[in-house]
Amino acid sequence: MARVLKKASYKNKITFNDLHKWNLYLAALHFIQGAVILIISKSRAFPVTTNYLTLNPLSSSAAGHPVLVAATRHLFDFNIAYLIAAFFFISAIAHTYLATAYRSRYEADLKKGINRIRWIEYGFSAGLMMVAIAFLSGAYDLSTIVMIFSLTLIMNLLGLLMEVHNHTTKSTSWLSYIIGCFAGIIPWVVFVIYVIGSGVFGSGNIPTFVYWIYVSMFIFFSSFAVNMYLQYKKKGKWADYLYGERTYMILSLVAKTLLAWQVFAGILRP
Repeated sequence: MARVLKKASYKNKITFNDLHKWNLYLAALHFIQGAVILIISKSRAFPVTTNYLTLNPLSSSAAGHPVLVAATRHLFDFNIAYLIAAFFFISAIAHTYLATAYRSRYEADLKKGINRIRWIEYGFSAGLMMVAIAFLSGAYDLSTIVMIFSLTLIMNLLGLLMEVHNHTTKSTSWLSYIIGCFAGIIPWVVFVIYVIGSGVFGSGNIPTFVYWIYVSMFIFFSSFAVNMYLQYKKKGKWADYLYGERTYMILSLVAKTLLAWQVFAGILRP
C-alpha cells in the first residue's frame, strides 16, 4: 500500500508552484556561479597518479629472487576549477530539467515522497565535491579518487532507494539510510588519515582554509541526513514532504557555494 503523505498544517506552506520557482532560480544561480568560477579563477592543477607494484632489479639481484616494490606514476594534471564549475553546472542542468520537461513527473513523485532526480544529481555533484576535497587533502591516487567518488555516489543512490522503497510501506525501513550513512562517512575517514599522515610524516602545513572546508562541508553533508531523518519522523514542518524538499534545495545551494568560494579564496584567486 502506498504511503499517503500528510498535508501541511503550518502557515505559508510550500506549494508546487513555489518549488517550480525555486528550481528556476537555483538553475540560474548555479549556472552563473559555475561560469564565474571558470572566468575569474587562475589555473591550479593537481597531479593524478597511480600506484603499482614493479620489480626492483637491484634488490632482486642482491636477494637472488624477485623483489617487488611500490612505485608511483604521474598520469596527468587536472585543474580543480573545472571540478568546481562542473558540480555547479550539473546542479543547474538538474534544476532546469525539474522546472521544465520533468516537471509533471517531478510533482507526481513529490506527492509520493520521492525525488529521483535529486539523488542522481547529488550523487554526481557531491561526488565531484568530495574529489575536490580529496585533492586538497593530498589524495592524488586515481584509485583513491575513484573510490571516494563512488562511495559518495552510492550514498546518494541509497537515499533514492530509501524513498522508492518506503513510499510503498506502512512502516519506515531505515536499512538504506544506515548503509548510506556508513558509505558516506568513509571518505571523511580517508581525509583524516591523510591529515594525520601529513602531521606525522610530513611538515603538517595544511592550509587553514582546508580545515575550514573539512568542518563546514562535514556539517552540511551531515545536514542532508538530518533533513531526511526529520522527514521520515515527520517532525514539525517536516511532516510536509515539500518543506523537506525545499530544505534540500537550500542545503545544496549553500554547500556548493561555500565549498566553491572557500576553494577560490584559498587557491584560485588571480
